Amino acid sequence: MGKKALIVADMLRDFLEPQGTLFLGDAARGIIPFVARKIEETRAAGGVVIYVCDAHAPDDKEFRLFAPHAVKGTPGAEIIPELQVLSGDYLVEKTTYSCFYHTEMDSILEREKVERVEIVGVCTSICVLETVKELFERDIPRLVYREGVGDFDPEGHAFALKHMQRVLGAEVI
Repeated sequence: MGKKALIVADMLRDFLEPQGTLFLGDAARGIIPFVARKIEETRAAGGVVIYVCDAHAPDDKEFRLFAPHAVKGTPGAEIIPELQVLSGDYLVEKTTYSCFYHTEMDSILEREKVERVEIVGVCTSICVLETVKELFERDIPRLVYREGVGDFDPEGHAFALKHMQRVLGAEVI
């Protein structure tokens, strides 16, 4: 039987610490204990934990839309200290909203025989939504924890949750 994977999206210092260049606010910080608990539960159940992290070049085209953030090799691109990557976890660096575009994500899911993916992290309306879309395209069952995702835009957050459920067939609990 296949495994469950937990994708932990962009839980980075630039998004979740007040001094971060794109700090998402206290509401987003509020998901940290839930995310940490889901990581521990996934490990304890023998599932796969996959951290996906922005790792931008200093001149990334995304910076036309957003302030420079999560530049590879900078403190802002580091996973917040409240979460720890352990042996057996995966860390996937990405340069776009998608954790599948030019990454090893497909091969990880195949190698680990993942049959279901759960998603937590930020931003609901950008990288989380794009991840769910990519999982939909691959026909991989997906679950999004409402308590485990956050965004800088409350309206975008609400829309994304509804869209993931109604249009992309995700279970949203």
